[in-house]
Amino acid sequence: MNWYEKLNEYFPIEEMKSQEHMEMLLKEKSDVYYKDEGSYHVMMYAEFDTFLFIDYLYVSAKSRGQGLGHQLLERLKQKQKPIILEVEPIDYKDTDTQKRLRFYQREGFTHAQSIGFSRRSLATNEESQLEILYWSPSSEDEETIYKQMRKIYEDIHTYKDEEVYGQAYQSTEEVLSYDKKRDTDDIFGALKENA
Repeated sequence: MNWYEKLNEYFPIEEMKSQEHMEMLLKEKSDVYYKDEGSYHVMMYAEFDTFLFIDYLYVSAKSRGQGLGHQLLERLKQKQKPIILEVEPIDYKDTDTQKRLRFYQREGFTHAQSIGFSRRSLATNEESQLEILYWSPSSEDEETIYKQMRKIYEDIHTYKDEEVYGQAYQSTEEVLSYDKKRDTDDIFGALKENA
């Protein structure tokens, strides 16, 4: 199974970029977009001057519990930049969502509760709501993380979208919001309630 098939098998269709899109990013944005691949993992990430973004992190079920995910994140943490990623809300029918969240909680990630991220999938045409997690070596505020998420959306997620998919994703303003009073619970709090 190649790297794309591993990702495609693990992540929901509404969260997946096409293989063409990812290969285009790797080739045309090779100064910022990277693939870290091994026998038991695939990590797609972007590194900008002031932060990192994990687009996809897959660790094979065969190697889970052996510290591979921790090692991959440690390598990124050593760069001493905030690390941002998107996760789906807890789905109690899908235990993987809870396992993923517990993993990121152990790794010291924080839920950016003031950032809303909801976009229409070009694959399914359904709204997909994601939550933003971040780890920071210094005390980044959520407004800074929001500005960095805008850059991710504009430079990575929607890069040449019309060329690749035949249609454009929604505008940044439609997809991302920043509201200090956003009515959402800490995603990690929900884990404690269901422990």
